[in-house]
Amino acid sequence: MKFVPTPIPGAYVIELERIEDDRGFFARSWCADEFVARGLSGQVSQCSVSGNSRRGTLRGLHYQAQPHAETKLVRCTRGVIYDVVVDLRRDSPTFSKWTGIELSGRNGLALYIPASCAHGFVTLADESDVLYMISDPYVPQAARGVRWDDEDIGIKWPLEPLVLSPRDAALPRLRDMNLAADTSLGNKA
Repeated sequence: MKFVPTPIPGAYVIELERIEDDRGFFARSWCADEFVARGLSGQVSQCSVSGNSRRGTLRGLHYQAQPHAETKLVRCTRGVIYDVVVDLRRDSPTFSKWTGIELSGRNGLALYIPASCAHGFVTLADESDVLYMISDPYVPQAARGVRWDDEDIGIKWPLEPLVLSPRDAALPRLRDMNLAADTSLGNKA
């Protein structure tokens, strides 16, 4: 695996190192020891999958508050998504900044999202499936989010979403969030 830094400290694009032959290819997509050696979480507590039937489906921007903050490794296994990470760590030099990358079943890339950063994506193709490897269990009371179209963050989505959950549509803007009460946003981890 190749770990390619993004503009957000602690967030990485993970590229597969393919061994190819007449059958196709083989590549390691996860190794806890390699993640830990780079100072990243090597813990995987749960894996989740989202199936998205329509192009233009948006999920996010989600994160979990402390003490349940989680890291995620996100990979699109079928179809194509535009995947985004937003830095919500108040003491980070990139607080409120974002970066995005196209992930697809074809390119095999993954995005590592550090704790206390929000994550979201929009599907660029019908029938797009996403695999999440998550460091900590989901705790509903710790679930948080920020609006996908927050002008203070300014994400340049490649298309306007067509499908959005009522929960995601009602998420607060960053300036309306009580950041002082959310201890997860003070961490650089």
